[in-house]
Amino acid sequence: MADIVENVVQQAAENLTETTASSGKPPATFEGTAVAYGSLVVMAMLPIFFGSFRSLKGASSRVPERMNTKDAMMFPVIASLSLFGLYLFFKIFSQDYINLLLTGYFFFLGVLALSNMMSPVINVLVPTSIPNIPFQLQFTQGEGAQKEDIINYKFTSYDVACLVISTVIGVWYSLQKHWIANNLFGVAFAVNAVALLRLNNVVTGCILLGGLFVYDIFWVFGTNVMVTVAKSFEAPIKLVFPQDLLTNGLSASNFAMLGLGDIVIPGIFIALLLRFDVSLKRKSKLYFYATFIAYFLGLMMTIFVMHVFKHAQPALLYLVPACIGTPVALALVKGDIKTMFA
Repeated sequence: MADIVENVVQQAAENLTETTASSGKPPATFEGTAVAYGSLVVMAMLPIFFGSFRSLKGASSRVPERMNTKDAMMFPVIASLSLFGLYLFFKIFSQDYINLLLTGYFFFLGVLALSNMMSPVINVLVPTSIPNIPFQLQFTQGEGAQKEDIINYKFTSYDVACLVISTVIGVWYSLQKHWIANNLFGVAFAVNAVALLRLNNVVTGCILLGGLFVYDIFWVFGTNVMVTVAKSFEAPIKLVFPQDLLTNGLSASNFAMLGLGDIVIPGIFIALLLRFDVSLKRKSKLYFYATFIAYFLGLMMTIFVMHVFKHAQPALLYLVPACIGTPVALALVKGDIKTMFA
């Protein structure tokens, strides 16, 4: 059995090498391909894990925007219209001008997202001997009883340091479009999205994942729209990793990619399951960890099938059944199915 699996994987690597060679890209070795996809899997798992636990913090002090059933039903329709609109834009207008506008837009979003993601890390790593000075930026309107805040933002010197570092990375990305800077922004977007986007219940999550399951299959298998937009869209909405890194170093150019949607959409559902585990007041986080492992297996299946058939795969085709089927099956076994869908 091990020999069969090894032969299939080796053949997939040879097929991939032939495809990249014919397309003019540097050929990928088997080791390079394994490193690339292994790195993508790790970069996909980390935002879900840390974003899910971040979604637990501060939930009592603020009420985040929650996605309801109607929003979940409309989301695949809106996503389809947006995707097709981008496809038409790339067909009609110059790709360079569009990507220039997107670079400016994602520069500001990326700096803020990366700064927010780095802030807790900086707070832990910086020695206590370096003071963390608090600041408050306040802009008010009116006087006396009519006085109201327009801007009231509190931050610290550590936050300023995070913003400076994030801005430097943003300038690097804007000028070079380097894949490392792209991935830093992409991971930051994913962590913040998983932490801040909320589903109001499991039913809404199932509707959202089910709708995007159909959406992903249609736009990948039914048309070339998804693949065209993903390759043309120069913005940190996907994680990339070079398959020729071992041979060409940091200047490698033959990239494997994974869209942020394949991380964020299952991620907000997995984060919901973590909050469900907490609500059960049990010692274990069974539903979270089981679905987290199921996501990993679904991602590995996506990569395996893609290499065997040498065609881009809709990752949600494998991730959605894994992420919905696992917790539902566990709930049936544990007797929590009514509580889960309440």
